[in-house]
Amino acid sequence: MKYQVGDEIIILHNHESGKVVEIINDKMVLVEVRGVQFPAYMDQIDFPYFYRFSKQKKEQAAPKEVPKKYIDQIPKEKPIPNKAKVADGVWLSLLPVFMFDEFNDEVVEKFKIYLRNRTAVAYQFEYSQHFFGTASFELNNSILPFHDFYLHDIDFASVNDAPSFHFTFSLHNPQKNKAPHFETAIKIKSKQLFLKIEELKSKNQSVIEYLLFETYPDNAPEAEKFELTGLAAQGYKIYEAKKIKEHLAAPRSEVDLHMEKLLDNWKDMNNFDILMYQLKEFEKWYDLAIAHRQPSLIVIHGVGSGKLRDEIHAILKTRKEVKTFVNQYHPRYGYGATEIYFQY
Repeated sequence: MKYQVGDEIIILHNHESGKVVEIINDKMVLVEVRGVQFPAYMDQIDFPYFYRFSKQKKEQAAPKEVPKKYIDQIPKEKPIPNKAKVADGVWLSLLPVFMFDEFNDEVVEKFKIYLRNRTAVAYQFEYSQHFFGTASFELNNSILPFHDFYLHDIDFASVNDAPSFHFTFSLHNPQKNKAPHFETAIKIKSKQLFLKIEELKSKNQSVIEYLLFETYPDNAPEAEKFELTGLAAQGYKIYEAKKIKEHLAAPRSEVDLHMEKLLDNWKDMNNFDILMYQLKEFEKWYDLAIAHRQPSLIVIHGVGSGKLRDEIHAILKTRKEVKTFVNQYHPRYGYGATEIYFQY
């Protein structure tokens, strides 16, 4: 290995000094220049004394005599466009760190996780990384325009634990027309990541990247406001929200869903229509109980085949207002009633 951790190096394209922080693989190292860490290929760096020695040799070489040129002999050069930084969004980058196993095969040991801001805007961000939906790492910080931010490492073996990466961004300098915050997440499937690693090797690339967003979103438009006086003119009843309970139907603490209690002419209805009518009636009294913040509600569904009871129980299992419900023997209803207890 040409370089070792701690070696002083020179970046060839800008001649800045730095040092080797970590050996990534046989082609790449992680270097640190002026406090910033980033990956670099070995042919992009060199030892300082090699660079200084070659520079000194060039300076010592006798300059060749250059023939004089007059201004009318110099051809006009074509203008060269500025190498401006192109904004293409904010990215999550996974840098695989390779090692050789006992069979001398190159395998991934871990991933170095970076947040890359390739826009001209600075952001505040909240970051959390999860395995199987449970947070494993959390961080709050900021990232400057056109900068990379190292987050942390994850082991290669943990790729099978359903890793996900969650971000909440906000502008470092808030703007009126921009959203106060923006949430996004990346969920990685192990099979897709393995394919990306093979593609990365074949194309001789260094990182796997996922786009978080291209441009920070604008504020959502305000909801359309309705002119209530126009609705009142059309015959609609308009109530103040704080007085809504005054205009609701009175609740019941006990609701009987037997059809003979609900309709007079029900005997011509088929079983499906009867069940749908009973469930609609149950929903009506359930919603009224919630609106009036009742502590409990007894629903009489009868014994029968148990279809109505099962449908009601299935609905209750999905409602967040339901603290518990019970269908046990009662002196008045037998097993034909369910008592519901609410929580607010």
